[in-house]
Amino acid sequence: MKFQGSQNYVATQDLMLAVNASITLKRPLLVKGEPGTGKTMLAEEVAQALDMPLLQWHIKSTTKAQQGLYEYDAVSRLRDSQLKDLDGGEKVKDIHNYIVKGVLWQAFTADQPVALLIDEIDKADIEFPNDLLRELDRMEFYVYETRELVKARHRPLVFITSNNEKELPDAFLRRCFFHYIKFPDAETMQRIVDVHFPGLKKELLAAAMRTFYDVRNLPGLKKKPSTSELLDWLKLLVAEDMPIEALQSQDDKVAVPPLVGALLKNEQDVTLFEKLVFMQRHNR
Repeated sequence: MKFQGSQNYVATQDLMLAVNASITLKRPLLVKGEPGTGKTMLAEEVAQALDMPLLQWHIKSTTKAQQGLYEYDAVSRLRDSQLKDLDGGEKVKDIHNYIVKGVLWQAFTADQPVALLIDEIDKADIEFPNDLLRELDRMEFYVYETRELVKARHRPLVFITSNNEKELPDAFLRRCFFHYIKFPDAETMQRIVDVHFPGLKKELLAAAMRTFYDVRNLPGLKKKPSTSELLDWLKLLVAEDMPIEALQSQDDKVAVPPLVGALLKNEQDVTLFEKLVFMQRHNR
């Protein structure tokens, strides 16, 4: 079982090696990189390429590790016990009726191997990764309410993404295979664009790519535009049938691109870029 890339996802050689290394080692693949570099899409495309169902657990700041295992709905059981005359109290007697299975439980008990995405793990509390150490390492957990041990029938292929908002514990990192998705160079980016816009005119693409990297390389940007924002911008340029002249300046100076709101997402960066253009025009 090896990942060789897919038609919808441009995977570099080192990324494919990382995916296959995690499969060989039977360890979670921890993927870091700038937002918009395709970390979440990687799990989706690998699962599709390897013909595996994908279970996704999108982490929020309030997410607890226990929710990935199971939750005991004591409130519903109490409510049903007060209404036990409706069914003779049979439902209340069986505690299994009030155990809500989490994503990890579903992955462990699936009939076939599945891919499991734990998305943006760094959004949760700092103890969140530590609370999952044993379960991800041993592929089992104990349900205290029902006194049963849930063991994985098949080891899931685990993808964990992080945007580096928080440092992850060393003990957790030791159990993962790590890969950092570098921001695509121009050649790789062109391959990515070709997947999404196969019929795009070469002149328009060249002008758009040059403008995009000019914007991205501007020092002092609070948020650099990402791959997904480039794709959004290109989609708008095509929809508006934007002429190439609108993206090119006559003297190779940086110009404010049309529909710049697709690339720059806060007023500080827009102001900074406009100042650069103003300074260059007055330095001719």
